[in-house]
Amino acid sequence: MIKNIKLWLILFILFTANIFGNILNKDIEYMVAKSAIKNGELGLYIKETETNRVVSAINIDKLFTPASVIKVYSAYAILLELGYNYRWITNFYIKGRFINGIVYGDLIVKGYGDPTLKSSDIPKIVNELKAKGIKKINGNIIIDRRYFTVKGKDSSHFDQNIYSPYNAMPDAMMFNQHTSNFKLYPKNGRYIVEKIIAGDSYKVSNQIKTVNGSCVGKRANPKITVNYSSATPKLILQGKLSNKCKKRYYKYIITKPYKEFYNALKNEFRKKGIKYKGKMVLSKVPSGSKKIYIHYSDRLENIISVTAKKSNNLFARHLLLTLGAKIYGAPATLAKGRKAVERVLNRYHLLNYSKTCIDNGCGLSRSSKVTSRSMAKVLDHAYKSYSDRWLNILSIAGKDGTIKRRFAQSIVRNRAWMKTGTLDRVKNISGYVRAKTGTLYTVVILVNSKHSRWAGSALQNKVIKWLVNYKGIKDKDNILFAPKEQIEQKLLWDISDLAKEPKVFRYEEGDL
Repeated sequence: MIKNIKLWLILFILFTANIFGNILNKDIEYMVAKSAIKNGELGLYIKETETNRVVSAINIDKLFTPASVIKVYSAYAILLELGYNYRWITNFYIKGRFINGIVYGDLIVKGYGDPTLKSSDIPKIVNELKAKGIKKINGNIIIDRRYFTVKGKDSSHFDQNIYSPYNAMPDAMMFNQHTSNFKLYPKNGRYIVEKIIAGDSYKVSNQIKTVNGSCVGKRANPKITVNYSSATPKLILQGKLSNKCKKRYYKYIITKPYKEFYNALKNEFRKKGIKYKGKMVLSKVPSGSKKIYIHYSDRLENIISVTAKKSNNLFARHLLLTLGAKIYGAPATLAKGRKAVERVLNRYHLLNYSKTCIDNGCGLSRSSKVTSRSMAKVLDHAYKSYSDRWLNILSIAGKDGTIKRRFAQSIVRNRAWMKTGTLDRVKNISGYVRAKTGTLYTVVILVNSKHSRWAGSALQNKVIKWLVNYKGIKDKDNILFAPKEQIEQKLLWDISDLAKEPKVFRYEEGDL
């Protein structure tokens, strides 16, 4: 009788733990209590990756704003669907007669959303076209960017830094990550603004006044804005700048990426002796066009690694859109991309439809919502599918990416593989920690609080450092239940809630 009562008591405790998502390790409970983070502002899930035995769990089914940790979802979904070796392509065609090196017609370029196409690729592309025998193009350059259907905004305007690269919006004909580079330097008593890619994709209004004095304070940084009131954006530089300031380079969202691509291609034609006097035309690939060259991106493995380690928002947007086009057909839309990520991950019951909102896939969103439970499931499945190869895609503590400095002088160095996410009132981290015992732990710590920036980060650091020294569930002082009583924490890891097809978040194309 007593044994039965004890068993029912244990099951009751586990059942209520599953409902409220709380199993508190004593040490972690103490750390949380000592921090400025309230229990309701924290979603924490720590478990052994291989065995599913839970170390600690707090609010694992509560919705949190994920910020950039949401990138794990789209990165893993596209990896499952397309594999490590997938490459984006950019196709080049000619339309018209091609006689004695002269194209009596147009050169056509079709973009498929390669997020990495950049200035250093242009010489190779032009060399390949020249190797095909092209010496002169009598027509125009047609650019087909219809593989994505996205709004025409250059910046997401998520915050006040509207020209910063992290706000860049996607495009099927992406180039230089939707940024324009220019340099500013003193010459003959005044400042010169020089475009890195010469051309007419944007205008420059240089209103800088050169003054004497040291290059500090107000004399060190000009005011830079972009005026979009006309079809051609205008870069405006204002203010007073010391004549002692050195040359500096800027990378801003200014104009359309396909315009910068066109100018870079045209400039390289001139360097390589290919004659061209046409104009840029946006249109679909004409019927009867002949494909003459395919440019390939880097491998998907490297691109999702940059996405995760550097938290590249533009890359993440392209991952989501590309997956949408691959599964539901071109042109890609945000709705297709979201649906595609959900479809791929839920082949393995990794998401809870009613408790996941992916939004734009990059984390620059207040609409995105995830739970610690679903994030942990995605992480576990990724490790069990790809092992250390997946770990190394994430930022490695003290070594690279967003946690290079954070754990540089810490016992966590080279023992954690994480994805971070930060917004105002949001400080999140998720991934894996390998303890000194050799045990690998899946770790999700989501903090949505007005104290997130400092107190949230400090709490995460303490928990992760503690976990490195954690001896495991055999240390009876560091568990809520004895090993036999844990019953493999089945209730905390139950996936029956994902077997159904519950309500889903619905989006309209005008959301972003």
